[in-house]
Amino acid sequence: MPTKTLQIPTPDGQADAFAAFPDDGERHPGVLLYPDAFGVRPELERKARELAGHGYYVLVPNLYYRRGPSPVIDLPEHIGEEARPAVFAQVMPLMEEHTTERVLRDAEAYLTFLTAQPEVGPGPVAVLGYCLGAVLAMRTAIAHPGRVAAVAGFHPAPLVTDAPDSPHRLVSELTAEVHIGLAEGDMTPEALSEFTRALDTAGVAHTTETYPDTVHGFTMSDTAAYSPAGLQRHWDRLLPLLERTLTKG
Repeated sequence: MPTKTLQIPTPDGQADAFAAFPDDGERHPGVLLYPDAFGVRPELERKARELAGHGYYVLVPNLYYRRGPSPVIDLPEHIGEEARPAVFAQVMPLMEEHTTERVLRDAEAYLTFLTAQPEVGPGPVAVLGYCLGAVLAMRTAIAHPGRVAAVAGFHPAPLVTDAPDSPHRLVSELTAEVHIGLAEGDMTPEALSEFTRALDTAGVAHTTETYPDTVHGFTMSDTAAYSPAGLQRHWDRLLPLLERTLTKG
């Protein structure tokens, strides 16, 4: 499986990124994969390789490139409960700096770069993300309705907030099909109802599902939250979505 480390030009500098794609010399649908708050690391590279094995060009940008190339923070090989306080002490300032304005500037740069790669075929792309990355995926799809055919988020950070630019307030711009895979406790029943009602009102094709026996972060095998069954369910939902919207669509 070919992989590359690439530099994406952005209005704020060069964002390093990991890319994986099939080794067949053909052009394939593009997928922009946003990491969770812990950033690009071997766990995300494994996910990109696995997804590429199903016939996609997968681009994983370093969200925190303004602070330096990946890895921006020191992470243990396994993020257990004991390590979380120290890890979050490093991550929180980076997350707080990642404003909506920055997200949208980056999203434009990432999509432009992804669709210009010689291994990427014509047509719309998919955007997916984990935790923080799920919110970024939604914002990207909302801001680029003509360029994104599918958006998926797993164990998302809040998608319903009191902020004027809360993702759920902006979904009238969405044209992508949406899947959100929740851990138990990721959203209150009230927030989930508000989110799905907004999608329904906007006429957006969507599924939202709470994956049983999971906690936030369940797709990440390098954390204490990992659930093998939850990860498999995530693939069982993600791959048909991509096939429907990118391969057959």
